[in-house]
Parts: sequence; C-alpha cells; structure tokens
Amino acid sequence: MFFLQAPQVHELEVFSRMPEIFRRRKTSAWADANRGGQVTDSFLEGPVFDDAGNLYVADIPFGRIFRIDPAGAWTQVTEYDGEPNGMKFLDAHTLLVTDYKNGLMCIDVRDGAVTPYLQRRNSEGFKGVNDLVLDEQGNIYFTDQGQTGLHDPTGRLYRLRPDGQLDLLLANVPSPNGVALSPDGKLLYLAVTRGNCVWRVPLLTDGSVAKVSQFFTSYGPSGPDGLAVDAQGRLLVANPGLGYVWVLNARGEPVIVFRGPTGASTTNLAFGGSGRSTVFVTDSTHGQVLMAALDSAGLVLHRGRNTDGFA
Repeated sequence: MFFLQAPQVHELEVFSRMPEIFRRRKTSAWADANRGGQVTDSFLEGPVFDDAGNLYVADIPFGRIFRIDPAGAWTQVTEYDGEPNGMKFLDAHTLLVTDYKNGLMCIDVRDGAVTPYLQRRNSEGFKGVNDLVLDEQGNIYFTDQGQTGLHDPTGRLYRLRPDGQLDLLLANVPSPNGVALSPDGKLLYLAVTRGNCVWRVPLLTDGSVAKVSQFFTSYGPSGPDGLAVDAQGRLLVANPGLGYVWVLNARGEPVIVFRGPTGASTTNLAFGGSGRSTVFVTDSTHGQVLMAALDSAGLVLHRGRNTDGFA
C-alpha cells in the first residue's frame, strides 16, 4: 500500500485501570472459546458515555457493566448471566447491549436491572451479536458475528426499525464486528475482523444496500473491531491485533495512528471529555482504558425512539 504522506503517530495514555477488587483470575466459558482457555480476569468492550460524562464499559466473560467517573473511579452497575459487548444509550438511563449469549438486552444504569429487548429472530437465536449503532430515525444497526470468519463467511448485519421490523441487510460477512454511520447517515462502516478490513455499506432510500465495497485493509493477527466517526467524517478504527487506532480520511488513508502500550488489545473506542474531542479506548488485554486527544470532536450518537423491546 502506498501513501503520499506518512500518518502522524501518537501514543495512547492510560486513563484508568480496572481495580484489583474487580479482577477475576479464573477460567470462563467465554475465555475457553475465545481466548484459548487462558485465565482472563476481564475483557473490556463497548465504551459509551452518559450525559454526565461517566464512561460505561462491558466485561464480556463475567457479564458485568461498569461505570467509570471522570476522575477514573470504577463502580459495578450490574452482573448477570450474559456476555455483554457493544453498548449504546437508548435514553438517559437505558443502555442497549449486544449480548453474545442473549441477544439485545436493556440495562437500567440507575439500578442495574436487566431486561430482554430482542433475543431471537423468527424463533431462531442469533449466532452471537457483537456491536450496534443507532441513526436519527431510531433504526438500530447491529452485527451478528458468532464464530464466523474466512472459513465461514456467514456473519450478518441487521437493521431493527422502531416499529419492530427486522431487516437482514448482509448475510455473507466473515466476522462482522463494529459499526458506525457517516455524518449524513447514508453510509455504514462495518468492521470485518477476520477479513482484516472495513467494508463500506451504502444505505439506499428504499431500505436496501448495494455496491458494498472494501474501504480499508489492515494487517496483522486480528483485524478491525470497534469503530467511531468524528465531526470531519473521518473513520476511527480500533485494531486489537496491532494495538492501534487508525484515523482514516475519506480515501481510507491513515492520517493519524494512536498506538497503545506493548501487548495492548485496542478493542473499541468512544469520544468523551471536554468538547467530546478525547478518544477513550478499551485495552482488553490489560483491563484498562486508554486515551488520547484528537483535533476534532466525535459525532453525537443518536438514541432510540422507544424502549419497549421486541422480545
């Protein structure tokens, strides 16, 4: 790959580490399947901010949601029988969570109550949902990754409309992961982890998709994971296998690379802080959240039109 200009390289700094009291050094069913049976004391994902500037993160193997205040102090919001991953707010108090084990779930961050939102499609369970994003009409786009990959390119991208209609947009993705929308809402970016790339998905006015293409190609042992978009329309890509966050321009060229510490697994990211111009990144290997300042604010995330659920 040839670039006319080398990207700027900046180091990610530690914002906050999970306190020892919350670390569980034991095996789990999730780690047996996804971490080669390694003892994994936590695996952080799904960062998202509330209106007060608190950061919420999920701990997949132990079904926990944590709140991290602006000073970096951790509080456990809930623990339940699930494997929570991506998260977005439906309203000021309700997190919508893509739960690998249970489907779409809602969590009330005031009391930790967990309720189903959408657990099955036509009485059939999902492969294993992974991440989500909402548009200004209240549509929910979410990925159904399971254990798909180049050996089994059957991962799915869904759209759940506010009236409960569920549209299957793509069914041929080798490990669909993070999702993000362009500023005008006409394009969806889709991280394809095992294909080590990001797809560009045009959203047509009739509700379909067409001419889906490969926007960015990465490299290394584990491809793109979480995605975000800034106010300039640049795409930020968390790349856990490299410990990087790519900042890509409209041509899919890296203009900035945020680099994590040695051994970091940069799984997902969210904008927060003053002016929403600080990027916060989950480092799942070390059980910590990293951060770096960006020269642009992140897009304001849309919320849902209802919280009744479709379970």
